[in-house]
Amino acid sequence: MQLTGIPFGVTDWADIPAAEHPGEQGRAYWRTRQFGDIRVRMVEYTAGYLADHWCEKGHILLCLEGELHTELDDGRVFILTPGMSYQVADRAEAHRSRAPQGAKLFIVD
Repeated sequence: MQLTGIPFGVTDWADIPAAEHPGEQGRAYWRTRQFGDIRVRMVEYTAGYLADHWCEKGHILLCLEGELHTELDDGRVFILTPGMSYQVADRAEAHRSRAPQGAKLFIVD
């Protein structure tokens, strides 16, 4: 990833409208900024959220609140709590998210 053509700026995430994305269970609310090819999101999962798809997109993800369970397609599960992050490359390992108690995340992809 190369960050070019992005002038200094400040984002007040409360000013960014949230788009609702239903999961297989629960809902995700995305506040999204786009900087060229770089997407930056503040995402909130409701309690009981389960993604409706296996994702193959690469991310750098930081858990801010709650607890995120990330399942890989090989069966491994990783649990992130506030202050923990994960990173995965595009098409490296399919993964899906679950948030039993809800979660708030900061994601760059």
